[in-house]
Amino acid sequence: MFSGIVEDAIEVTGLRHEDGNLHLTLRCPFADELRIDQSISHNGVCLTVVSLPGDGTYTVTAIKETLERSNLGDLKVGDLVNVERSMKIDGRLDGHIVQGHVDTTAECLGVEEADGSWYYTFKYDIDPQMARKGYVTVEKGSVTVNGVSLTVCDSERDSFRVAIIPYTHDHTNFHRIEKGTRVNIEFDIIGKYLARLSEFAS
Repeated sequence: MFSGIVEDAIEVTGLRHEDGNLHLTLRCPFADELRIDQSISHNGVCLTVVSLPGDGTYTVTAIKETLERSNLGDLKVGDLVNVERSMKIDGRLDGHIVQGHVDTTAECLGVEEADGSWYYTFKYDIDPQMARKGYVTVEKGSVTVNGVSLTVCDSERDSFRVAIIPYTHDHTNFHRIEKGTRVNIEFDIIGKYLARLSEFAS
């Protein structure tokens, strides 16, 4: 379980394909605090630490299902990945409840500078059946983009905008997102539960 408050944007230092899996090695300032089997959100995807060589890096593995549903397969050496360690049960929930289970990807349609902040517009393929199950955005609701907890503005049928403050822009990989960039999206789990319960009530 995560909060969508990114700890750092860290660099991919190695990629190794093995059958349908992808092993990702990343350089991390808190690598010496990690342990094998620990869960970390990578661009919003929960992955398990499988190797700690002791050189300031660690390795995680993404399976075929994860690669098909997320943008992790697009990564190249030198790319930045938003990371967050799992939420402490006694901590404040500064973002919103994030599972680390990416629902789909979205394409950035454009970036608009707005007097010291930025508006990013994203478009995703919508499945009417999944939309009825809560896989949508709502005005002023929560959404996770590349692991970042954000508030939706201008929610449309298959697109939405988010406003990014300078701190988030500079301390996540949002400063590398441009028109055409593919990002990971996780819709609000509370909305999914409410939509599911309404199915049984009808």
